[in-house]
Amino acid sequence: MRKDFEETVIEEVELENHKKKKLRRLKYISVLPALVTLLNGGLGFASICLSSRGVLEGETSFALHGIQFTNFGLAGVLIFLAMIADMLDGHLARLSHSTSSFGGQLDSLCDCLSFGAAPAFLIWAVMQHKIDTLVNPGSLARGPMVRFIWLSAAVYVICTIVRLARFNVENEEESSSHSSFTGIPSPAAAGVLAAVIVFFQDIYLSHGPQSFLYQFVEYFIVYTIPFITIGLGLLMISRIEYPHLINHYLRGRKPFEYLLIAAGCIGLIIWSLSIALLLSFSAFALSGVSKAVGRKIKRKPAHCPAQDSDKQTENLQD
Repeated sequence: MRKDFEETVIEEVELENHKKKKLRRLKYISVLPALVTLLNGGLGFASICLSSRGVLEGETSFALHGIQFTNFGLAGVLIFLAMIADMLDGHLARLSHSTSSFGGQLDSLCDCLSFGAAPAFLIWAVMQHKIDTLVNPGSLARGPMVRFIWLSAAVYVICTIVRLARFNVENEEESSSHSSFTGIPSPAAAGVLAAVIVFFQDIYLSHGPQSFLYQFVEYFIVYTIPFITIGLGLLMISRIEYPHLINHYLRGRKPFEYLLIAAGCIGLIIWSLSIALLLSFSAFALSGVSKAVGRKIKRKPAHCPAQDSDKQTENLQD
């Protein structure tokens, strides 16, 4: 009887604890940061829609507010606009002292769409269109190329999901994640892919499809961009450290050289925005890899000739 009584008491206590732990209903949210975050996700979805139109219509140009675009080029531009929204929502939440777990989870979901699915689908769409125009339908290489392109895009999306999930867990435990990132951030990885496509479409509009420069970049993209896509995906889930650019280079007192670098970047943007985007995002992606390689080289013990001579002397004495 006593044992049955104890079991009943334990069950009642567990039931009471379960009721206490029941998730409470979300009643209040910060509206403005959430709207900007949703704008990020909406821009990512719009980018996917334009990429799908590009598969059907190709590189047909059209005017938007007096500026010439292609479907692929505008899809890449929307990814960059999503990045701006992604930067603004966090700043708005901190300025209004309304950061919350809801905002963080919503931001990650929208990032997964805008910086995971959208750039991967853009690359797949461009490559699908290029294979249809460059590769003979009866070619034996066509099937493996199509499958490899799909695989590279899928790897990128999966790595983005893993990277964002890991960031959510580690960011709750480490406050230092705001000064540096473990692995390349998903917006930066998406920026590399979007910058390549925007630059490619800019050449199409300015030089034409028959120009040598366009055809050179076209073949370069067809044969290298799937590997670049996989590489960026792996960089996102790597343990390579990347700095937070605003905190590292702009906040606080910095050396005078930083001002010259910033002025040079502004001049490059004025000269050619597409080239500036391509160079800046590519340089950022490569900076983490180069620093990691440099640190590994420095950790290797230096070769000391004196030790070798001592060993040879000991061998002779033996």
